[in-house]
Amino acid sequence: MTTTITEPAGATAERGIRFTDDRRPPARPRAGRAGRAVGSIAIGFGLLVAIVLQLLPFYITVTTALKPRSDLSSQWVLPGDEWYWQNFTTAVDRGHILGAIGNSALVTLVSTLLVCALGALAAYPLARRTSVTNRLVMVGIVGLIMVPPLSILVPLYTMMNQLQAVNTYWGTILVMVATQLPLAIFLYASFMRGLPLSIEEAAAVDGASPVQILFRVVFPMLKPVTATVVILTSVAVWNEYALSVYLMRSPDMRTIAPAIGTFFASSGSDLGAAAAASLMSVVPVLAVYLVLQRYFIKGMVAGAEK
Repeated sequence: MTTTITEPAGATAERGIRFTDDRRPPARPRAGRAGRAVGSIAIGFGLLVAIVLQLLPFYITVTTALKPRSDLSSQWVLPGDEWYWQNFTTAVDRGHILGAIGNSALVTLVSTLLVCALGALAAYPLARRTSVTNRLVMVGIVGLIMVPPLSILVPLYTMMNQLQAVNTYWGTILVMVATQLPLAIFLYASFMRGLPLSIEEAAAVDGASPVQILFRVVFPMLKPVTATVVILTSVAVWNEYALSVYLMRSPDMRTIAPAIGTFFASSGSDLGAAAAASLMSVVPVLAVYLVLQRYFIKGMVAGAEK
């Protein structure tokens, strides 16, 4: 019997042995490495362009907020030596932006808490009991996500007016919860279907009741999707305009979006004050996002894997 011993190419090269053409180890394809480098550069350039496009409106808002109405220079150019801060004062005094931010914070906070609680409770039986009825209910919930808010404006306003819920916090919160709840139920149900059922079965064997399983076992595992629901719901309620402008008509009850809209008029618009109010309204949302961004990314990745 003949045994063939194959030495590593590096050991053979160290002894000064030259290979013939047919025994030379295959060289790495340079074209493949060059293609990957070009692809990385193209991806980096595309991401850079996307970032610039995302930040461009913010830049124009900043340049507009720091110029007086008499400054007719291009919005692409930053103000010169002196920045004009009077637009922020006008936004606070004439637009009541601080009060509007407080109203939006109250409506957004309560609506988000209710959407998270009701969405998780409603999604649990839909995710764990796959009956025909639950499937039909889930299809109906997905259909509700597609309904545009303006299509229900007239009957909604009529009903809210009859209930004396116009210009009230509870009426606006009720509408915001009703419009955001279908998406929350869909996200929670999709996430719960991926959770292992064996954990709940083990808790039941240990003597836990269904309520204890729900609150002590299932709910703690919902942190990623809850962060996603919090971000999506809070941003949607904070920026909501189409319904809030009719439900909160009193100047003292306006939320942030209708309050900014008061700076735009057919007779003349104050773009500087509107830009300043927009910048002030971004601060609370940006702070919440920076705190929850880690959970938000986890929730989006988990939702994509489902």
